[in-house]
Amino acid sequence: MNHANNKDFTSDTQNKKSYLFPLILVTSLFFFWGFIHNLDPVLIPHLKKVFKLTDLETAFVDFSVFIAYFTMALPAGYFMRKFGYKNGIILGLTFFAIGSLLFLPAADTRQYIYFLGALFIIACGLAFLETAANPYVTILGPPETATQRLNFSQSFNGLAAFLAPVVGGKFILSAHNYSEAQLNSMSPAAKQAYLVAEASSVKGPYLTLGIAIILIAIMVIFTKLPDIKDNKEEIETSSIKHTLRHRHLVWAIIAQFFYVGAQVCVISFFIRFITTSAGITDKEASLYSGAAGAAFLAGRFFGTIVMRYVAPNRLLMLYAFFSALLTLAAIFLHGFITVYALIGVAFFMSIMFPTIFSFGIAGLGKDTKLASSLIVMSIVGGAVLPLGLGYISDVTGNIQYGYTVPFLCFLVILFYGRKTWKPVVTEHELKLKVE
Repeated sequence: MNHANNKDFTSDTQNKKSYLFPLILVTSLFFFWGFIHNLDPVLIPHLKKVFKLTDLETAFVDFSVFIAYFTMALPAGYFMRKFGYKNGIILGLTFFAIGSLLFLPAADTRQYIYFLGALFIIACGLAFLETAANPYVTILGPPETATQRLNFSQSFNGLAAFLAPVVGGKFILSAHNYSEAQLNSMSPAAKQAYLVAEASSVKGPYLTLGIAIILIAIMVIFTKLPDIKDNKEEIETSSIKHTLRHRHLVWAIIAQFFYVGAQVCVISFFIRFITTSAGITDKEASLYSGAAGAAFLAGRFFGTIVMRYVAPNRLLMLYAFFSALLTLAAIFLHGFITVYALIGVAFFMSIMFPTIFSFGIAGLGKDTKLASSLIVMSIVGGAVLPLGLGYISDVTGNIQYGYTVPFLCFLVILFYGRKTWKPVVTEHELKLKVE
């Protein structure tokens, strides 16, 4: 008996070692896609200034990103079911690098549509990465700690949320916020030079990011990663219709749609919001955006620890309640209190995505990869709902009123945390068990 126990202990130790480096490498992906996402709040006011955009028009930055998730999530899932997680990660990194490097010609042409195209290509890569990385983390260790492990990996997404606005604010945003009258008073040569300099400020950060992603891709190619591929029978028996028989997955898709919509609304318009509500400059606002990223990171680590003692669904419900309450404060108050309210929202949003994701794919077996794709498709909420925020802001002339959109989203998450988090066995599955 002792010999058997020693054998089991040795096997567990070996498994942990074999999982460690793949987990580190995959966790780095969470950081990089978090970094690129959290450059968008800097990019939005920057492009708004360069191209003289309305709030609705700037919302197409998010639309370009998140419509790519909707478009590519299922192809990504099918690709990985056939070729495995590793090849999916490599392809995703390839799209990511290409899109980042396309920012250079986009800046040279100074055409808004080219920036949107580059963002779309980046997001196609992110769809592959998120479809692969989220479920991959859940299998790199014991099933009973999958939710905690995913929250830990997603914490590095939070680290990126802290760093990206600070770095982006330093290298992309300028200290000059000229009014329309000031621009018109410039000589044609001076105005042209200013606009060229503003458009070109994105080159350095995106070139650096593109090179970093290429290096990560090379590392993935030459690293032996444990992989799971579905056999032919599993691919044939798993379908969208079959996968959607899992009611807890359907509810997770709905919840994730509203959560991502809320997150994008809050974070992407953060700088634009607080420059209006608190009367500060873009440069100053980017530092507070970094503080919101730090709060997001702290909330993720704190939530991961608290989940050891509090049921994840109850914690999700509590976080959603405080997010809704603080969003109301941001809508109806003024001054720096609105800044602190949104930083608080960032803290309480932190656990929502990975928690909903892990609930949605729990116990799905061979349907996990397809379910992961469907949940990633629900990220299209980040494309649709910010358009509503931008429209309300333009119509009312007050961006604070636009934040009623994320407020309503948090109410949906509150309901989800209270009612629908548990995996439910379908009648079809119950029949199979009886037989």
